[in-house]
Amino acid sequence: MQTPADFERLLSEQLGAEEYQALARALDEEPVTSIRLNRGKPENLFADAVRVPWCEEGRYLTERPSFTLDPLLHAGCYYVQEASSMFLSHLLKTYLPVLLQASEAPVCLDLCAAPGGKSTLLLNELPPDATLFANEPIRQRANILRENIIKWGHPNAIVTSNYAADFQFLGEAFDLILCDAPCSGEGMFRKDPESIQEWSLQNVEMCWRRQREIAQDIWPTLRSGGLFIYSTCTYNHFEDEDNVAWMAETFGADILPLQAPEEWGIKNGHFFPHHTRGEGFYIAILQKHGDGKRKAIDLKKMRKRLNVLLEGIEPGRIVDKKGTVEPSHSQAMDIHADSGQWPTVELSLEEALDYLRTEALHLPPSTPRGYVLLTYRQHPLGFCKNIGNRANNLYPTAWRIRKK
Repeated sequence: MQTPADFERLLSEQLGAEEYQALARALDEEPVTSIRLNRGKPENLFADAVRVPWCEEGRYLTERPSFTLDPLLHAGCYYVQEASSMFLSHLLKTYLPVLLQASEAPVCLDLCAAPGGKSTLLLNELPPDATLFANEPIRQRANILRENIIKWGHPNAIVTSNYAADFQFLGEAFDLILCDAPCSGEGMFRKDPESIQEWSLQNVEMCWRRQREIAQDIWPTLRSGGLFIYSTCTYNHFEDEDNVAWMAETFGADILPLQAPEEWGIKNGHFFPHHTRGEGFYIAILQKHGDGKRKAIDLKKMRKRLNVLLEGIEPGRIVDKKGTVEPSHSQAMDIHADSGQWPTVELSLEEALDYLRTEALHLPPSTPRGYVLLTYRQHPLGFCKNIGNRANNLYPTAWRIRKK
């Protein structure tokens, strides 16, 4: 892989020449494919796959299948996620007990959440009474985040599309904030060659300055004693440990230790592909000075001030003057849904893919008229409306798959 000369010089100075050469060799290898299972939708998937050591639900795959053509992905049974970033699971298991001692039913924020990998991981790990705000300022990306949160099926998630400063009216409302900051993307060089062309020292400087602005804007919403998790998918110290040290000193916080076995190969919060089985990643956790209680969130005020795209499981909508209620897709995905509420038809693989392409459906003659829940391997995919001679496909059009 041909990387920019400035990148080679910067990382050689940071790591040493020999260590950088080891990294360069690793960047020429094939990227690792990994997935993470949805604890709320148990399924014996990838049973022979090797477990990601720092994440109970993480799995390494020996090859990359056609995920698009697997209905169980669209059913929210698993999420395709880079293995290194799954370390968040281990970090939460380490420090969530500390947080829960001080706060019942924690309220958390994933500030830069799209496309949803870390948000769905948080929903796996947080207690059932927790509330997660999953936020993405860019609307197009926020729509993808909303889709993935709906498919994951956990009811205690609120999806918003706002900038960090927009949350300041809430006061110290969050027990935990995750800031997976936009960065120069050095850790993605192996998976995304286009990121190499976009890299420059000027971009690195722009990123570390922007990251500080984002942290400064959101810090007032973290309660005293709360936890702030900062991560990037880059290697350089400007965007990583330098920024974390600046936050600790500027805002008043302690940098907490990352407790991990030596054999995992994590170096001071850095994941390098020549030491760990995954892509480049950096993570740190800080605790805000003090010991205070969070401020309660006024939901009515929140809805007026924030751009809320999803609030829990969406209710059905009335579609005619008779008061007929068409169920929402998120009702189908809900991990707590009573599947006996609607007639159910189990689909074959071919039928499931036709449904996900929003194509015409042909149900068994015995299927009752009205709204029908369609499943694949007993996992809900969504609804259709059986009108007798045909069934109207109600899978969200914007989500349809186009691959044959």
